[in-house]
Amino acid sequence: MFPTSRRSCGKWGLVVFMKGFTSRMWILFGALAVAVIALIAARALSAKSVPSVGSSAPEFSLPSQDGTHVSLQDYRGKWIVLYFYPRDFTTGCTIEARNFQRDQSEFAKRDTVVLGVSVDSAESHKNFCTKEGLNFKLLADTAHQVSRQYGSLMNFGITQISARHTFLIDREGKIARVFMSVNPTRHSAEMLSAIDELSAAAQPAK
Repeated sequence: MFPTSRRSCGKWGLVVFMKGFTSRMWILFGALAVAVIALIAARALSAKSVPSVGSSAPEFSLPSQDGTHVSLQDYRGKWIVLYFYPRDFTTGCTIEARNFQRDQSEFAKRDTVVLGVSVDSAESHKNFCTKEGLNFKLLADTAHQVSRQYGSLMNFGITQISARHTFLIDREGKIARVFMSVNPTRHSAEMLSAIDELSAAAQPAK
């Protein structure tokens, strides 16, 4: 009787183990499915076509580092460099911002305003501007709405950040150039050259 009892216990233990294993596997697959669905949903939310050259730049109003709200229409009649960047204080974003600051006098000569946008808070922008001595506007897109409007919102792990894209907006509020591949080191100079090129092309032939 004893050996039979031991075999029965062994079989019963195996059954219990397999049931428990199967339950854990279903839980694991369920969690994985939820994660995949969440990722797909996040990508769907962030997926938005980039405004095309010649189209009207999507209007918006966002808070800046000094607490004031800034809209595109505030600068109608000027060139606007609207650049999106991932994060305050990161290496590439700091280099890009420093170069835009360095060239502020050149942008002023060209009647051009530089506006930076990221999903960081206005307080973060304020601290970043103070640390780096920036005096142009950095705008807080904490709701991710403007980055999404401009097709410039990307997934970074479980969070979302602004992609490093730039839109050159002309005096009439139209998208004049789109820059989807940006080198932070030379981007400010690249924008000055683009403005000069477009301004020259707009001049009537003599």
